[in-house]
Amino acid sequence: MSKKGRQAQPANETTPSNHLSEPDHAQGQKRKHDSTEPRKHDAKRRVPNYSKELPRKGDGKLTKFDDTRTTCQEASNDQETGSLSSRSGKLKEFENAGDEKELESEPAITRSPASLVVQTFPTSGGLPCHVRNKKDQGKRKDLSKPSNGDAQQRKGKPMNTTAQSLKGSNQQNNEPSTSISKTNSYLPNHPRHLGQKWKDLQAQREKLPIRQHAESIRAELRKNNILVLTGETGSGKSTQMPQFLLSEPWCTKCIAITQPRRVAAISLARRVAEEMGSLFGGQSPAAEVGYSVRFDNATGPNTRIKFLTEGMLLQEMLRDADLNQYSAVIVDEVHERSVNVDLILGFLKTLLSKTNKSRRKQPLKVVVMSATADVEGLVSFFNGGEQDALHGKDAPSTKTESTPKQKANVISCSTPKSVSTCFVEGRQYRVDTIYLPNPAQDWVEAALKAIFKIHYTEPTPGDILVFLTGQDTIETLEKLVNDYAEGMDKEAPKLLCLPLFAALPQHAQQQIFNPTPFRTRKVILATNIAETSVTVPGVRFVIDCGKSKVKQFRSQLGLESLLVKPVSKSAAIQRKGRAGREAAGKCFRLYTEEAYKDLEERTIPEILRCDMSQALLTMKARGVEDVLNFPFLDRPPREALEKALLHLLHLGALTDTGSITETGQRIAKLPLTPTLGRVLVEAAERNCLLDVIDIISALSVENIFINLVTEERKEEAEEARRELYRREGDHLTMLVTVQRYAEEHADRKIWCQKHFVSHRAMQNVMNIRKQLRDQCKRLSLLRSETPVSSTISSDVHTQAILGCLLRGFVANTARLIPDGSYRTLMGNQTVAIHPSSVLFGRKTEAIVFSEFVFTGKAWARGVSAVQLDWVSEVIEAIM
Repeated sequence: MSKKGRQAQPANETTPSNHLSEPDHAQGQKRKHDSTEPRKHDAKRRVPNYSKELPRKGDGKLTKFDDTRTTCQEASNDQETGSLSSRSGKLKEFENAGDEKELESEPAITRSPASLVVQTFPTSGGLPCHVRNKKDQGKRKDLSKPSNGDAQQRKGKPMNTTAQSLKGSNQQNNEPSTSISKTNSYLPNHPRHLGQKWKDLQAQREKLPIRQHAESIRAELRKNNILVLTGETGSGKSTQMPQFLLSEPWCTKCIAITQPRRVAAISLARRVAEEMGSLFGGQSPAAEVGYSVRFDNATGPNTRIKFLTEGMLLQEMLRDADLNQYSAVIVDEVHERSVNVDLILGFLKTLLSKTNKSRRKQPLKVVVMSATADVEGLVSFFNGGEQDALHGKDAPSTKTESTPKQKANVISCSTPKSVSTCFVEGRQYRVDTIYLPNPAQDWVEAALKAIFKIHYTEPTPGDILVFLTGQDTIETLEKLVNDYAEGMDKEAPKLLCLPLFAALPQHAQQQIFNPTPFRTRKVILATNIAETSVTVPGVRFVIDCGKSKVKQFRSQLGLESLLVKPVSKSAAIQRKGRAGREAAGKCFRLYTEEAYKDLEERTIPEILRCDMSQALLTMKARGVEDVLNFPFLDRPPREALEKALLHLLHLGALTDTGSITETGQRIAKLPLTPTLGRVLVEAAERNCLLDVIDIISALSVENIFINLVTEERKEEAEEARRELYRREGDHLTMLVTVQRYAEEHADRKIWCQKHFVSHRAMQNVMNIRKQLRDQCKRLSLLRSETPVSSTISSDVHTQAILGCLLRGFVANTARLIPDGSYRTLMGNQTVAIHPSSVLFGRKTEAIVFSEFVFTGKAWARGVSAVQLDWVSEVIEAIM
């Protein structure tokens, strides 16, 4: 077969399928399984046969589980899953509809007093499950070959302005790269004893599509200072691009590469260090690869490649507007369009503009990378394209949607003016898609059923990645999976459930990258932080709830909240692609195909829907006077900008003329929102900084208390936490909890279990606490070298703490109204105290809250009771 003939197979997102295929490793062949014959995945390993009768845990009785399985052939497959009738009841079974092949039986899990029992239920009366395929069965494709994923579904044409056409083959091309010796030449201290592991890494690198075009990418950056690179999933852009540039003559300083999330920055830095044979992070001053994330800086004087979060690069821009320590800045995952990315692009455009009076001796090289980017829009932006300041959109003359389609793994470069553009097709294996026949009433239950369906009907190895909305749902599902897993037979492969969310401590996040133990299947429960950048090894199955939490700012009310909303099609495709990074896989979507078709094409940029206060404070701290004319990639509505300026004025961060104050400069240097930063600065003035740091540390994680489902457990937790509760409300309760945890020297984990406190969250709280204290020392807010936790025994001290909260959260204050609810004093929004609050069910004349949540009803979460005259004093002082 020729090299071009071994191209990845295309996968169509919406094309139906009409035949069944078995998920065996045999390619294009079906076989019937004898219920008494064990499956064999290789000659040496035997996987237990679940068709046999398995003893029930606890009593020795036997229950039978049928081994029948079904899969979908094409990426557009429409196999549909049901939902749980209840978390403690029977799992409804899947059933084929119409004239299509029926499943003989389906697993279901029930709870019994003695144990959890794996049972078999007939398919009659179950939910329909059907599989369709537009291709004939005789035209089945080789399952072992990768496909183009969802690339062919995206709209767009290849760019016409092609300056150079580069020839290449697919990812299976074994021709040596012309850049191998050069990419390794910059390693003067390269250890020769790394052995086989390092050789394996180099072999993997050579198979990456982008590796074949290293020299061409270098050539483009020698000619121009800006490169817009669209590299699809699996192309290798995030790990290889900084290594390509490191050997260039112009690259005499460090290379910065931004990531939207800390877990991506850390894991990518570790991977690149391994590939380079370099020490990593803070292991040694000689380490060439490091990272910088919020509350954690692992770099040294010899760091040449630095992975950092977008927020950390913005912090560095405040100290050094010209970024003199860098030869190149790589902005990765631009398609996520966070506020920080838009700010970075605006600052970089200003820095590279001809009118900028930069003190740099050598021009900064900028690489903008994305999996699905509006290439021509970005080119127009850097070339000075006009924008609509009213609606936040590009003018019609420049607004385009371009996703170039090239031959497999061919890169195209064009040079309009001073910007080069490149496209690299990725390495994506075929991923089958299974939808629900009907909308899920509870997608946590639907996810639970899908996990066990996969575990019992799909062979191992093959880990599962589940996309959920947040820490609460992750911890709820984690407990359910672990509880039900106890009912599995000891002969069955084990389930290893691992969470992944932003507030998780770093060591816990890194566990997902560890090899899966023998006869074990990993189940990773993640938020959208696993959507891009991070490749979790071993994942073959993705379960997508179709939801995510997004920030939504209501400018009329002056309140920002986190709302659970449907993802976009682009995000759904990214999630699905996680199952096809290493081999063919499956994606179980916990929504209907009709719901998928109704999704928005792309995620709305965060800058068009969030509070702009932090962005404007960053701009002001960097010297931007005219924020209304700042070069935004998408300009936010004028009303949102005006509200943000007014909020900063109320915080004392800006003067009446819009200039930044000394207080504003201090707040901008803190790794906190302007609101929390103002609370911290106020605490330094009121001599209660240590206590406020503890409160802010607790607010920086999603929830320090364990979520409980049953009323019995809730009552038990209420009794256990009684000694921690404070009548003033949630913030002082958090303070007591943090201080008691810190004072516990025997066994903190047991203490957490006793009080129903999340030990995992508290570990993160203590890390944030330490970093905030160190940061306050550097800013001269905290002068004590040996800080000791204070006690909150006096009413004066308590009032001082609450006064600090009022100064920052003045917009989040409300007074009691006759019907028992509360109405905000700035915005006139009716809110109710959240059921999770210590003050739930109690009445107080006024409250201050740290979070506004809208779930069918407006809730105030993180609530403290305050006196109405205290609130009036603060409002009068700022007006």
